[in-house]
Amino acid sequence: MSAFKAYDIRGIFGIDFNETDVYRMGRVIPSLFNIDKILIGRDCRTSSPLIHKSLIAGLTEAGVTVYDAGLCTTPLVYWATAEYNFPLSIMITASHNPANYNGLKVSRTGAIPVGYDTGLKDLEELIKKDLPAANDKKGEVIIFDQSQPYLKFQRKYLSDLSGLNLSIDCSNGMAGLYIKELLGNDPIYLNEQLDGNFPAHEPNPLEMENVHQLAESVKANHSDLGIIFDGDADRVMFTDENGDFIRPDLMIGLLGHYFLEEKGLRGAVLQDIRTSKGVSNYLTNLGAEVHMWRVGRAYAALKLREIDGIFGGELAGHYYFRDFSYSDSAIMACLIILKLIKRFKSEGLTVSQVIKRIDTFANSGEINYKIEKKTEAMNALRDHFNTSEAPVAFFDFDGFRIEYNDWWFNVRPSNTEPYLRLIAEAKSKSLLDKKIAEAESVLKRFI
Repeated sequence: MSAFKAYDIRGIFGIDFNETDVYRMGRVIPSLFNIDKILIGRDCRTSSPLIHKSLIAGLTEAGVTVYDAGLCTTPLVYWATAEYNFPLSIMITASHNPANYNGLKVSRTGAIPVGYDTGLKDLEELIKKDLPAANDKKGEVIIFDQSQPYLKFQRKYLSDLSGLNLSIDCSNGMAGLYIKELLGNDPIYLNEQLDGNFPAHEPNPLEMENVHQLAESVKANHSDLGIIFDGDADRVMFTDENGDFIRPDLMIGLLGHYFLEEKGLRGAVLQDIRTSKGVSNYLTNLGAEVHMWRVGRAYAALKLREIDGIFGGELAGHYYFRDFSYSDSAIMACLIILKLIKRFKSEGLTVSQVIKRIDTFANSGEINYKIEKKTEAMNALRDHFNTSEAPVAFFDFDGFRIEYNDWWFNVRPSNTEPYLRLIAEAKSKSLLDKKIAEAESVLKRFI
């Protein structure tokens, strides 16, 4: 089935997977993961109720007790999985994908992610086989709304934000359930009503057309900061006071002020392989021990746990916290960042001025190329640049990141789309432009 991906199960509902597939998953999940109870939640997509019904039917026929969190954010499911020691949880969501997509995010005890290599591949194979007999005793369904306990947890990171002028776009997604209860009526809210058709724009803040409405609100209302959530509220991104989009990896550096400076913690901080050199330099100056790892929650959350990291982040807008069971929470990241923005404002600094301290390299952003022979193209780039210049660092755990004296690049195959992704950084814009042109001259024969 094409819906089984590296990080989760996701695709166009009715084409890549359907309710029968979900029912069969429910029937075999208990034996595969050796569980007798499970936590499930769902987003507001129009197909989520049918998936929810089919999944519960399969699980209960297998004799499992289902704790149903109902409509919620993905991070709530992570939090409740760890808080109540569930052996397994499933969040029904397609995160930032368009409205016709849906999927399932699976986690083990402690909110440890289940990826293709750690269980989803076995699940994919099992649902192709004959189903086991239904359990003699059907499992029950227990309503398990954890909204208020979860909000109580999040309020630990809520500070006095008076005087901040905020524009917040919930993307008609799940952040709309909680954000106003936390931040009150003062911010300007956009698209806060839950609507799985996502009428205003797709719930993917990495696509600039989806940030346009927020940017216009920031400028029109003279906001200090713009905030935009994705569909299931596991990712959050920002604009500065000018409405200019802030590349999400830069916020990893900003978070260092809270954990390393204000809290005085010392230890590991995790960034993904695409993260700016400016971020790692900034964090090192704050006292962090910076680690780099693969892209995606299935890898990042496990790595942060392995190194007992304080926090971490990704270019895609995921921010992970040791105090959140090494998982990602957009709302928690947002509340911490708002505390820092209020502090910097009191010091007379705008958001753009603060970010400029971190963003010290010319950056290409992620460039996508539709390429079939991805491995051959990656090797060609590596060989080309290493022939003309000796690298000072080489990482090969997620494509290649090759660093040279005054620039670096990362090239990696997408785990979810038919693309080869390239990102590069240099000490000057002219050098960056030269290296990108050189890279594209190598890749053109593969495109």
